[in-house]
Amino acid sequence: MRDAVRGVAARFPTAIVSGRCRDKVFSFVRLAELYYAGSHGMDIRGPTADANHHHGNGKAEAEAEAVLCQPASEFLPVMQEVYAALVAKVERAIPGAKVEDNKFCLSVHFRCVEEACWAALFEQVRAVLRDHPGLRLTQGRKVLEVRPMIRWDKGKALEFLLHALGFAADADRDDVFPIYVGDDRTDEDAFRVLRARGHGAGILVSRFPKDTSASFTLRDPAEVKEFLRKLVGANDDS
Repeated sequence: MRDAVRGVAARFPTAIVSGRCRDKVFSFVRLAELYYAGSHGMDIRGPTADANHHHGNGKAEAEAEAVLCQPASEFLPVMQEVYAALVAKVERAIPGAKVEDNKFCLSVHFRCVEEACWAALFEQVRAVLRDHPGLRLTQGRKVLEVRPMIRWDKGKALEFLLHALGFAADADRDDVFPIYVGDDRTDEDAFRVLRARGHGAGILVSRFPKDTSASFTLRDPAEVKEFLRKLVGANDDS
């Protein structure tokens, strides 16, 4: 899969948009030529391939220059405070619960929690957040997510990237066709952006039919990899 993504990135501007923190996503993917949007797009950085040739302060300066967007940076202190509270009152109190620090997003995983304890877990998370009205709680697949209450999501991240790359001004350009592939409920925000543009393709990855704003579906990561390889092949053939 890494090789397939590398091939796409060599031909088209390519980004990874994730709910996980940007550094964690980079440690998974390990491709410096990509754009990374972590914390549901609240921490966006451009390619750092050139930074790999710097040393010492030069590398730090190159990476700092590559940070494109952190719309929720003022929330970092409160996010750390809430993370500590969730670890103490949820992770350590409810067997199987796991609190993940994704910098601008805190994820409370309950996949390994007994279903009989879910209500207690939800209530404990809500109790922690009562003192922090600037944060909002959303639910994903066996996970609760705490985020700053700002108008920012994966769709906003997609819009930002299109604008930063100079692709947003004219949706009628025939040399620009955005493609967004995702498998999570939070990816629907990006699918809606492309549908509203009337240009581009949202692709939902799912084995089962779902209500979605995506235009197409692929069944699993293996099909995504095959699609990326065909995308590269079609570009090379043309």
